[in-house]
Amino acid sequence: MLLRSPVFANQGRIPPRYTCDGDDVSPPLEIVDLPAEAESLALVMDDPDAPAGVWDHWILYDLPPVEEIPEGTDLGTPGTNSWGRLGYGGPCPPGGVHRYVFHVFALDRELGLPPGADKATVLAAAADHVLDEASLVGLYGRGT
Repeated sequence: MLLRSPVFANQGRIPPRYTCDGDDVSPPLEIVDLPAEAESLALVMDDPDAPAGVWDHWILYDLPPVEEIPEGTDLGTPGTNSWGRLGYGGPCPPGGVHRYVFHVFALDRELGLPPGADKATVLAAAADHVLDEASLVGLYGRGT
């Protein structure tokens, strides 16, 4: 399985539109070679370079097994990010260039969690149900 985006390459710069300096909408994503037996997807986007430790920007689960996740998607169930909000919160690093890791999991079932689950809860619920997974890394630095 491969995760990619039509708006930035792996290890490439995330366009400002998808950050706090732009429209702060989630970028479009494409999943290549999604397992045919996948029943749902889970998605996590985090910043491992955040000064306070890993910062969760986007938690999404119980997405249908689609090959394209559209920009600003309303698919799936939103989890709670590190700001304590549901849904996507784009890159907004306090300094320097940070890495933003998008990680998608193809699952053999829906998780059935209520809206607002945090990353740890989603990953724990998904652990025994992962058919395949893939990552994409985008870079962003404010004013760079």
